[in-house]
This record gives sequence, structure tokens and C-alpha cells, in this order.
Amino acid sequence: MRFLRSLFTSLMVLTALGCAAWALAAHGGRWSVRLDVLTHFAPMLLALSLIPAVYGLIFERRGARLVLAGLSTVAIAASGLLILPEFLRPTSDPAPAGAPGQIKLIQFNAWERNADQRESIGWLKAQDPDILVVEEASVIGPALQDAFEGYHVSCGRCSVMILSKAKPIANDVPAPRSADRIRPPIAGATFRDARGEYSVFGTHYTWPIYGGWQQAQGQVIASVLGHFPKDRLILTGDFNSTPWSFSRRREDAMFGLERRTRALFSWPADRGPEGLGLPIALLPIDHVYAGPGWRTVAIERGPRLGSDHYPVIVTLAPSA
Repeated sequence: MRFLRSLFTSLMVLTALGCAAWALAAHGGRWSVRLDVLTHFAPMLLALSLIPAVYGLIFERRGARLVLAGLSTVAIAASGLLILPEFLRPTSDPAPAGAPGQIKLIQFNAWERNADQRESIGWLKAQDPDILVVEEASVIGPALQDAFEGYHVSCGRCSVMILSKAKPIANDVPAPRSADRIRPPIAGATFRDARGEYSVFGTHYTWPIYGGWQQAQGQVIASVLGHFPKDRLILTGDFNSTPWSFSRRREDAMFGLERRTRALFSWPADRGPEGLGLPIALLPIDHVYAGPGWRTVAIERGPRLGSDHYPVIVTLAPSA
């Protein structure tokens, strides 16, 4: 029995040590895109770090308790410092529910291996969105366009697609030719309403594990956005990047738009074989940005729809 307890205590020490080392190394993401990959798992590290801390408090004495408490405290503090800025960043005042001129936008990575396209399309249509931005749309696209008869389609044969009630006056995506090899899939549409023009873009970044590629894609997106007035600009997509990564924070500043999603966990949503998928989402990687000409009325996460992503529903209203 003593041996088993010693073995379990050693396991707890190794867990606390591993979490502390991981969380501290993640702060190197300020300078290294490779270390920045570690930041995405900060909430999981924080939760895991609590286990050895509680174990030491309840079951251990003296030295072992101090070691577990010390290592766990370092891990919890380092993880928390990665997450905290997301909840402290300033946000614009929301608009009232009855604000005039509202638009309802849905951001959804439909997933090429979507297990139930009919369910996905049925739910999306029932929401009656003004604008629907879909990533990994190549497979579901034809059925989606048939279901949304009467909507206008931007980039209808692309992996990122925009469907809208209003007819776009332009579909330009002015990405530099030099960026063709690194540019992410991107679709754009510009609309005109009573208050003037506004543009909507959807994109889909690569995974962050390919050192520097995701950051280069961010530069391309920033270049595209730079051709349009920021006041009523909207950017949405699957960025494969969490708010606690240093790269995401840098892009928040670089885009010059307010990220309206705050720690909205959107992946994974896959039900898995026999319904054995994870019961909760682990990473907030689907984001919606908007310029100061928009105020947020509501933002919420939709249900599981056969994709590995949850949909994100955002309602915006003109600022004035």
C-alpha cells in the first residue's frame, strides 16, 4: 500500500512539474512561433494543474505537500496569465436588442467529413441569417446553395463561401500575387445599405503547428483588409488559433478590428463514433471581428451539427 501511494505521489509530482514546464515554456510564444503553439492548451493545463494541488492538500504532508503545492502554483499562475488578458481586454458597448438595422451573421466550418449535412443545412436555414460564412464548403456547398435558394453566393466553388440575402456590389479579394503560396482560403463580399458600404470576409487558417505559416497567413489577411474602410468591415472564420496565443493577440492589433467573440469555445463538436465524442469543446478557434461602425447585439454558439466545429451566431447593429 505504501508503495502504491509513493508511486501515485510521484505521478502527481511529475504531472505538476510537466504542467509548470509547459506553461512557462508557452510564455516563450512572445518570441517564438513554435513555442506559441503551447499557449493554445492553457485552459487544459490550468485544469490539469489543479489535480496535484488538491491531491497534495488532502493526502500528503510536509515535504511532498510543499513540492506539489509549489509546482502546481507555478503551473496555475503561468497558465492563468496566458488566459487572463482575454477576459480583461476592453470591449465596445453592446447594442440593445431592438436596435435598428441589425444583421444576423453565422460563422460555420461545415467540415468536409460532416456526418449529417441535412441536419446542418436544416438548422442553418431555420436561423434565417442575413449572411452565412462557411468554411470547408467544397462538399456541402452544392446542397447548401440549393437549400438557400434566393440567396446570393460569393465564391460558390471555393472552400470558403459567403451566402447573403443582399446582393453584393463586389466580390473582390485583393490579395497580393506574391502571397499565392501562403494565402489562406478567403472569400469576400461588399454590400451597400442605407448607411453606405460594408465588406464581409471569411477565411480559414492552417494549423499553428507549421512554424510561421499561420502567422504569414495573418499578414496576407491584414493586407487584404487594408484595402477597405475599417469602420464597417467584418472578418470571420476558422482561425485555428485561440485568444491566449500571442499570435492571435498580435493579429487582433494588426487587423484594427474588435474581436467580438470572447473565449467562445467552438472545437471539437464531432459526436464521434457511437456518440462517444468529447462532451465539451476545448478550443475557441472560430472568431468574428467587426469595425467600430458595428455594435454587438448578441453572440452565441449554436448546437452540434455533424461538423467538428460549433456554429457561431453574431447579431450586429450599426453604431449610429
